[in-house]
Amino acid sequence: MLNVAIKAARAAGAIINRAALDVESVRVAAKQTNDFVTEVDKAAEDIIIETLLEAYPDHGIWAEESGRREGTGAGKRHMWIIDPLDGTTNFIHGFPVYCVSIALMYHGKIEQAVVYDPSRNDLFCATKGRGAYLNDRRLRVAKRTQLRDCLVSTGFPFRPGDNFKNYMAMLTEVMPRVSGVRRPGAAALDLAYLAAGFTDGFFETGLQPWDVAAGSLLVTEAGGLIGNFTGEADFLEQKECLAANPRVYGQLVGMLGKYSQFASAGDKAGVRQTLGVPNAEAQASAAAAPTEDSEATKPATEAAPKADDAPF
Repeated sequence: MLNVAIKAARAAGAIINRAALDVESVRVAAKQTNDFVTEVDKAAEDIIIETLLEAYPDHGIWAEESGRREGTGAGKRHMWIIDPLDGTTNFIHGFPVYCVSIALMYHGKIEQAVVYDPSRNDLFCATKGRGAYLNDRRLRVAKRTQLRDCLVSTGFPFRPGDNFKNYMAMLTEVMPRVSGVRRPGAAALDLAYLAAGFTDGFFETGLQPWDVAAGSLLVTEAGGLIGNFTGEADFLEQKECLAANPRVYGQLVGMLGKYSQFASAGDKAGVRQTLGVPNAEAQASAAAAPTEDSEATKPATEAAPKADDAPF
């Protein structure tokens, strides 16, 4: 199965490389503000799906552009998770940091993974229980243990509705404590680079399963850990991801866990206070409080009935 995924990734990479020769002519559409799709994304996805289904016609497909369809029969438990071009914004600007990402999920667990960087011809791949590789080299996560020595990658919020204040608070926590922070712009490659030991940690919010499925197996097969911000391993559909080598992972969870959507009520309240955001109870009390024009705030001489109006 891994060889079929590699074949599909290379076929998609060939389409991407041809288009990159004249990127100005590529047609681009906006799915929403700052979130783009090109004809190259669609062509690459089509060739990936065609290659996979030719070999495994009963398998399911979960792809960024064409959506999800379940497998049938013997292939019902198999689901290919596909991002045909992770880093589309980089691609349309000619910034050569983008990749093809393909993962196979079986019974809810990622079993095979391919992340292919066509601009460098770098092939990252992994099979569960058999290790992760870059081309022919076995990968291991970096051995650094002190945050001050670590290089951490991330992804900036870019869509309407992304919690920019929350992200800036996280960045404020991380930046002074590490050697450097990088934002390459393709989460699948970020995770592959972490698996290769090029970086020591990664965190990002707003991610979809196709952004992280393949990269997650690369990380774990290279000896790293991956989960949500509180350290829980069931992160694939939670839109928050944190990964690192084992010693750094716990330190990052300690810093970023309170920003998770799954953080404790106390942690969330602390974050709201830090960000200057009133909590729901305070907002409700403020809404119920009398206004300046209400009867309760009038002087006693105005609010009380006159003597002539008092009952006998």
